[in-house]
Amino acid sequence: MGSQKIVALQNIFSSRLDTLSHLLKIAESHFADDVESLLQRRIAPDMLPFGTQIAFTCNQPRNFALWCLGQSTNNLNPDVASLVEARGHISSTKELLASINVADSKLSELNRIDLGQGLYAELSGLSYINDFLMPNFYFHITTAYNILRMAGAPIGKRDFMIHLIPFVKHQGDS
Repeated sequence: MGSQKIVALQNIFSSRLDTLSHLLKIAESHFADDVESLLQRRIAPDMLPFGTQIAFTCNQPRNFALWCLGQSTNNLNPDVASLVEARGHISSTKELLASINVADSKLSELNRIDLGQGLYAELSGLSYINDFLMPNFYFHITTAYNILRMAGAPIGKRDFMIHLIPFVKHQGDS
């Protein structure tokens, strides 16, 4: 593994991808007869559907890993057609994250982000992570959660914060 900050970022991305996997399990059990319809559900007409939110959630840690490995960004297909495909996106992203082994000095490197339509931003590695990747990551995972919640899935904050379960104790436990 790489240095402390890079490893911490790997762990954050990986544990939140586990949260997304958990949400998919609930979606599958609750919407077993209508998963295809669920993948097309949106919060608002101008927002992207649930399936795309899954791909876009994965794109952030995926592109972080590719950047750490010195490779170009490579977004996943946004047209997620099944929960099997969604799980595959999560699994392949976690594998890519696990392959990172770079020094924290990577965080001071300049990174160019192509924004489309000829626009781009140049950010330090740390700004790339803090100001671009993490806000996008949480936006898309939260949007996926909200679509499930709006669709009637029996989920709550505990499901979104499942990464804290190993740290939860009962009063009186030592």
